[in-house]
Amino acid sequence: MTRLSQSFPGHRAALITFVTGGDPTPADTGAILDALVEGGADIIELGMPFTDPMADGPSIQEADIRSLAAGTKTADIFRIAAEFRQRHPDTPVILMGYANPMTIRGSEWFADACVEAGVDGVICVDIPVEEDESLGDALRGKNVAVIRLATPTTDAARLPTILNNASGFLYYVSVAGITGLQQAAQASIEEAVARLKARTDLPVAVGFGVRTPEQAAEIAKVADGVVVGSAIVEIVGQYGKDAAPYVRDYVKTLSDAIRSAR
Repeated sequence: MTRLSQSFPGHRAALITFVTGGDPTPADTGAILDALVEGGADIIELGMPFTDPMADGPSIQEADIRSLAAGTKTADIFRIAAEFRQRHPDTPVILMGYANPMTIRGSEWFADACVEAGVDGVICVDIPVEEDESLGDALRGKNVAVIRLATPTTDAARLPTILNNASGFLYYVSVAGITGLQQAAQASIEEAVARLKARTDLPVAVGFGVRTPEQAAEIAKVADGVVVGSAIVEIVGQYGKDAAPYVRDYVKTLSDAIRSAR
């Protein structure tokens, strides 16, 4: 059993929370990560800021800009992850981002840095499965999970390719669009989760557009995980270095809803 597999308890969905590393500054991110755990997050997605976050909506784009303006480097992201791992030895950390920062020094360097920092998995948004060897082989060689994305346009012919060599969990992007701006109808989520779970033993987590405890609870009735990102990032954007208690309180409303959903 790994930290990641243990974070999907089975009797309820896991709460997976995203924040952008280095937002509002690298020095402030640790307190925000601690607040996520205090609020009840089971898994942390730590975003690697990037200049062209093509899959992300305005909230995360603005967070990336704030982080980069604060001088955040890849080394800061790994330091933040490593320091978090010292404080929270049992909470999985997933790095989420884009190919350039992950591969520019070589995939082996990146995989080694993940291991050293205690990172459990990686979601790379813009490397297609056909180019998996550019990063995935190195990560799997170090037992770092390669987490894949499925979308509403992923058909039965495409799905086996996405699932091949995937690990950790399958992230179902519930809308065909960018983060934070819309949410799929519950019926379509239920249909998609059932279809995906019939094809894989990996936990299926649902994200994009989840904002309210009510939405999280409905998804938690059918999915193995619920991913919330933009709404948390917006709290950081509003309160800056003072965001931690507001993040904790908001995440607790999500966690309570998910825990009582089934």
